[in-house]
Amino acid sequence: MASGVSLVILAAGKGTRMKSPLPKVLHKICGRTLLGWVLDSASQVDPDRIVLVVGYGADQVREEAEREAQELGIEDLRVVVQEEQKGTGHAMQIAAAALDEDPGIVLALYGDMPLITAESLDDLIIAQQEAGEHAMVVLTAEVDDPDGYGRIVRDEDGALEAIVEHADADQDELEIDEINTGVYAFDGLSLLEHLPHLEANNAQGEYYLTDLVAMAVEEDLPVVTVTLDDASEGSGVNDLAQLAEAREELQYRILEEHMEAGVSIIDPQTAYVDYDVEIGAGTVLLPCVYVHRGVRIGEHCEVGPFTHLRPGTVLEDGSLMGNFTEAKNSVLGKGSKAKHLSYLGDAVIGENTNIGCGTIFANYNSKTKTKSQTVLGNHVSVGSGTVFVAPNHIPDHTVTAAGAVLLPSAEVAEGETWAGVPAERKKGRS
Repeated sequence: MASGVSLVILAAGKGTRMKSPLPKVLHKICGRTLLGWVLDSASQVDPDRIVLVVGYGADQVREEAEREAQELGIEDLRVVVQEEQKGTGHAMQIAAAALDEDPGIVLALYGDMPLITAESLDDLIIAQQEAGEHAMVVLTAEVDDPDGYGRIVRDEDGALEAIVEHADADQDELEIDEINTGVYAFDGLSLLEHLPHLEANNAQGEYYLTDLVAMAVEEDLPVVTVTLDDASEGSGVNDLAQLAEAREELQYRILEEHMEAGVSIIDPQTAYVDYDVEIGAGTVLLPCVYVHRGVRIGEHCEVGPFTHLRPGTVLEDGSLMGNFTEAKNSVLGKGSKAKHLSYLGDAVIGENTNIGCGTIFANYNSKTKTKSQTVLGNHVSVGSGTVFVAPNHIPDHTVTAAGAVLLPSAEVAEGETWAGVPAERKKGRS
């Protein structure tokens, strides 16, 4: 864990290539915003402070950052606004005003890099500590397609000589496959000394962080590099295609964690499991499942195929749900089953209860625009096509016949059988 570290996240851009009014860093993958993923990795290196530079959609981005900071236990989050976006160097100049006089090591990264890991950020910090005063560290990656990226140009001894932007590269430089990710670790005092000397001597009239590398080389200050083991970590998200690519990588990381914990995922290519999902050991996810953030699944459950578990859903140990069944804000008790073509909305279902094919928990009142809960007890046998109109309570050992519609006015007693539309009590006990 790091100490004496300030971390700056640049997140001011609109992201015009996303074709969306939503600020780029607020687009979601696997149940979390791009910014949320970056803040998570950032928090794990235990910085003394995090400075977030916002611009487009500043209030929205600030609100999301503060929410994530609270969840992650980030105590010192400082948000500054870059009113006019004039380059990465300008953004860092804005951030500098929120840093302490001696900020320690300053780590700079971007709010659209959801794949960056805390381990890689720690590697940068260690490299800067080892390089000493006035040193800066550049995070690089070796990629198959460097098109559009700044190239890392090294001298004959392998030391970084320059970062050449793609548009300015000659033919030899274009052949280089090592690129600049735009993530840096600076000696904080040296950074504050050099930032005011950045100039906008380029066609765009912008200030660039890469110019700090040129300054350091010119002044013979230490400039070292750390190369990513996994080049994907250095990827930024600039359009919806890249968003999908990042989601695929993050999704596999999530699934890998679950599999290492004893969850059997039959086809990882068709299992969509968000961040912040709990799944117990011995559970099997069959193909084509979607599990939203916040869902809790117990041990030795079976989910799928073609199951949709929405927020607020809990599957207790040994329960089974699958085959085009959807649940929202519902509990399926231990040993209970909902295997076919059903919707469980605002339902609390007890233990060892069987939900027949095509069952609907009708939770929404279109007149009052409210949702209500239905509670089923233990050992209930629900016939195919049953509709429970909420609010409702069905006690233990109840049986419903196929196609029964149980209205809220039904006064069902334990062990009874109900049938019909609307359902009525059948004579005798089941």
